[in-house]
Amino acid sequence: MKSVHIVTGRAVPLKRSDVDTDQIIPAEWLKRVERTGFEAGLFSTWRDDRSFVLNDEKYSGATILVAGPSFGVGSSREHAVWAIQQYGFDAVIAPSFSDIFRNNCTKNGLAPVILPQAAVEKLWELIEADSTTEITVDMERLTVEVPSAGFKESFPMDAPTQHRFLNGLDDIGITMTHADDITSYEKNRPAWLNK
Repeated sequence: MKSVHIVTGRAVPLKRSDVDTDQIIPAEWLKRVERTGFEAGLFSTWRDDRSFVLNDEKYSGATILVAGPSFGVGSSREHAVWAIQQYGFDAVIAPSFSDIFRNNCTKNGLAPVILPQAAVEKLWELIEADSTTEITVDMERLTVEVPSAGFKESFPMDAPTQHRFLNGLDDIGITMTHADDITSYEKNRPAWLNK
C-alpha cells in the first residue's frame, strides 16, 4: 500500500445517500479472478444513464469523490474499494460510511474522510459552481481545504488508522513492523513445538 499524506485534486459531487456496495460495483463483477480492471464496473448500472455525474466530461480526471451519508453500506466487498481506486479516486468524502466499507478503505489506501453534512453540501456547491475547484485532504493535519473558497474543516481519524495511511501500511505491513519480535520468538520457541 502506498503512503497517503496529502490528496489534492478536483472532485465529483455524488449527491446520493445510502450508496451500497452493489451500486458501487455490481455483483457480476465479483466473478473476476484478477484484482484489476474493476474501474469499468464502478457504478456501471448508473453510468448507463447519460446524465449520471461520472459521465459528465467536466469531472473527468477527478481524484476525490464527495458523496452523501451512509456511503458503502451493504455487503462487504473489497472490490468496491478497488473499483473506486482504479477509476482514479484517492479519497472519498462523506458524512458517514459503513463500518465494513471504511475498514476496507483503510486496508487498501483509499482515504475515507468524514465531514458534517453541511460541509459536504458546501463542497457540492463549490464543485458544481466550478468543476476545476481543487480540494486538499491533508492526512497529517486531518483537514479538508478549498483554499480558493476559504473552506477548511477538520475530520476525525483514530491514530492507528492515520499511522497506517501516513506509513503506507496494510495488514501485512503492520505485521512486518514486528519482524524482529517474531524472529526472536521463533528462535526461542521450544523445539518440540515445531513438530
